[in-house]
Amino acid sequence: MRSPTRMFSPLFGHSPHSARDPEREVDQKSEQDPEREVPREQEPERTPEQESESEPEPHSEPEQESKQDPDPDPAAERESDRQPEQEPEQESEEESEEDPGPAPERESDRQSEQEPERQSEHEPEQEPERQSEQERAGRRGGHGRLGRVPLTTKLVAGLLVGATLLVVADRCAAMYAEKRAEQTLRDKLGLEAAPDVHIHGFPFLTQLLGKRLDGVDVTVPDAPAGRVTLAEVRAEATDIRLDGDLPLPVDGARAARVNGHVLLAFDDLDRELGAPAQVRFRALDRQSVRADGELPVAGRVVRIHAVAHIRRDGDRGVTTSVSGMRLDVPGIATYRPGRPARLRLHPQAAEKISHDKSKARALLAVPSVARQLGVAPEDTGPAMRDDERLSRITERPGFKEKLMRANLVDLVADRPEALERVGVDPVLARALVRLRAQDLSERVAFSFQLPKQVKGLRLRNITVERDGIRADLTGSGLAVGTARRADS
Repeated sequence: MRSPTRMFSPLFGHSPHSARDPEREVDQKSEQDPEREVPREQEPERTPEQESESEPEPHSEPEQESKQDPDPDPAAERESDRQPEQEPEQESEEESEEDPGPAPERESDRQSEQEPERQSEHEPEQEPERQSEQERAGRRGGHGRLGRVPLTTKLVAGLLVGATLLVVADRCAAMYAEKRAEQTLRDKLGLEAAPDVHIHGFPFLTQLLGKRLDGVDVTVPDAPAGRVTLAEVRAEATDIRLDGDLPLPVDGARAARVNGHVLLAFDDLDRELGAPAQVRFRALDRQSVRADGELPVAGRVVRIHAVAHIRRDGDRGVTTSVSGMRLDVPGIATYRPGRPARLRLHPQAAEKISHDKSKARALLAVPSVARQLGVAPEDTGPAMRDDERLSRITERPGFKEKLMRANLVDLVADRPEALERVGVDPVLARALVRLRAQDLSERVAFSFQLPKQVKGLRLRNITVERDGIRADLTGSGLAVGTARRADS
């Protein structure tokens, strides 16, 4: 029997030295690629009998360890070290005889298959370490960026935040003071709605500590003023001195100067004065207001017209004087109350009378009316009997105008039947005559005064504008609260 070391096949070109030495291959690969990981030595395959013999018994280890010689023989150790080295050589020679194929390629394939497995075994252990290092680096980087911010930038940011907080606090204090002032004015003046108060100047807190305000705007809507309501009272007070010991509430105030205006709107006049007679007010000129409406009289609708002249009532009020009052019965007559009272025909009624002989004779039968028409008594008798003579009178130039100027008020009491014959209802005429001029004037007259609680204000430059009556408001030394009581 030939030794295994001498077996070779000339067909495959194997020589006696072609048996692979694992240690030599590992050394060559490590020299070629120093960074490449050296594969582990493959243990020789063992038979089941050898595996059963090599497995130690569970309870035999302590006994074997106790039986070992504390001083082993060096020669025995060297012999035992040679045996494992020879076993791989023999195993490799047997493999070369059994399978003479290209062993180096299979060895590299095994190494490539083992490397990903080893990398996958190490990767889960390295990932947590990498994540923790990244987190620590991120935290260090964040502190570093904040630390790299210049000190000047930090100071500026802090100042901006502080200034914003101060501005907000100042505005909140100003709003609180405005609300307190609005409630105080509402209670003092007896207003239905709270006024609008706006405090000028910034900052407010420094003004409050100095007990002096730059300016305050006050707008009072729907301020009651006698029979009418002022649509708007707007005043601007400047150089205001506060009374009271801070931080206690302010007891009073005194304004050095006050300027503003008041407005009496026509819409308010229509609602408050025009309701009974359905009167509407509108501007006639810069000092006059025209009033037009309807008035029910004796079951008929009579149109009422008047002119209210605006004038100042002292320094604190506005009043009116009414003129041109008249009551129209459309198409029939116009009644003007007063002294003397006048009842005159409309052009339509005068035109009908001049062409109707019976109506003309009814008026000529009243001597006072005939005199107003310019008909002499000696001509009145023949005209009453002769139509030709009557036509001569009615066809005279200016007869129609004379009919319109004639005052028929005396017929209301003395000859009511004559009024009925010319087309004037005597019942309506008597009702018109009973209306007093003063009563009719009060329907369209109006006036107002500034509230008594506010002293030191005066009205100037009263004018009539398109939306109503406007007057300038001026004053000085206006006192409110304890300052006003001290002056009194």
